[in-house]
Amino acid sequence: MLRVAVIGSGPSGVYTAQSLTEQQTVPDIEVYVLDRLPCPYGLVRYGVAPDHEKIKSLQNNLRTVLEHPKVRFLGNVEVGAPGLGVEELREIFDAVVFCVGAATDRHLGIPGEDLPGSHPATEFVAWYSAHPDAAAVRFTLAARSAVVIGVGNVAVDVARMLSRGADELAATDMPQGPLGALADSRVEDVWMVGRRGPSQAKFTTKELRELGSLPGTEVLVRPEELALDPAYRDPGGLPAVGRRNVEVLRGWAERAAAPAGSDARAEGRGRRIHLRFFLRPVEMLGDATGVRAVRFERTAPDGRGGVTGTGEFEDIEGQLVLRSVGYRGMPQPGLPFDETTGTVPHLAGRVLRDGTPLPGVYVAGWIKRGPTGVIGTNRPCAKETALSLLADAPTLAERGSAEDPLAALIRAGQRPVPWPGWLAIEAAEAEWGRGLGRGTVKLPDWAGLLEAAHAAEMTR
Repeated sequence: MLRVAVIGSGPSGVYTAQSLTEQQTVPDIEVYVLDRLPCPYGLVRYGVAPDHEKIKSLQNNLRTVLEHPKVRFLGNVEVGAPGLGVEELREIFDAVVFCVGAATDRHLGIPGEDLPGSHPATEFVAWYSAHPDAAAVRFTLAARSAVVIGVGNVAVDVARMLSRGADELAATDMPQGPLGALADSRVEDVWMVGRRGPSQAKFTTKELRELGSLPGTEVLVRPEELALDPAYRDPGGLPAVGRRNVEVLRGWAERAAAPAGSDARAEGRGRRIHLRFFLRPVEMLGDATGVRAVRFERTAPDGRGGVTGTGEFEDIEGQLVLRSVGYRGMPQPGLPFDETTGTVPHLAGRVLRDGTPLPGVYVAGWIKRGPTGVIGTNRPCAKETALSLLADAPTLAERGSAEDPLAALIRAGQRPVPWPGWLAIEAAEAEWGRGLGRGTVKLPDWAGLLEAAHAAEMTR
């Protein structure tokens, strides 16, 4: 019997489990998907915006894998300091695959970045997604103007959430606290700002178009900023997504240039989303009471795909600033780590220490390749790692442990939440939502999740 631990139950972890169980070369295999949280699905549950129900439905596909007879989900298992180390895991399992993602935000490194009111965008996402680590976080949304730094899909998500009405989100699984805060929101202007041009923005066209379909919200772009981008004037050489993005922005620019009173400008709107380009943040302005504005330097294309500063500055008002400039992997205790790339060194998924593979230790997902790609990108990444592990299987299985992994984890001080515990959490969230006159509503804190999960143990 080959016993494999997959650390992380997001798409990369589940796809790794799927690749390991679908193959025929090593039929005698058990895959244990371990997660620090009592809930599976990773960023699909805690990173996808609540109004993106089609993407969130991917959970149904992930569920099918986690319910496979050769797969066992065990939540509430802490790996790394202060939890289980690599050596302890290797005593329990024949192989370990780390699929832990990229858990922290990149910093801007500018003065005032840590002023009150300035937050990583992922903190805002965790708040409205009911991540239990964010239970103590509060966003009152008393700001009149909010600045989102970055032009990727996460930036679009938070700009959209700031602009959506609470009534539109009541049918989602958003917890009551954030829903109430959005109902009381005073935000009128949302500024989404990128340091480069529209052709280099990282958002997808579908996400971009959604901004233009929000009730009571107007999207504003500045034609003169778009025109600074050579590829905007001639988008023929851009990838398909870039061309479509340019088309959407061009339509908004033409609408902005329409004469006042024309049909294109006649409809009065309550909130405004401003898309700004070629502006690089250099300082956040404010004091101990909070941020008041962000100072940007105007940039210009440098002819080599980057931008250079022009020495011209502009301050954009914002009492709430959300920084969305990318993710970065975190060092994993016991594993080598490349500080430059924020990844674990590897060869086809085999973890390398000083160029030599660590026996039985593998990586997949963002911790392997960096925070790139979409959810589907994790499939080939996971398959490559699984093939490497399976090729090593004859050597790995020689050392096998006789002890049941669940019993070994409990003996090591863990209190795992198995699949029935997760099903009990789902049932509790459905019941909670019914009591509120809504659909399923997420439980937002550790205590509530573990209470629901352990209640299932008491009934068995």
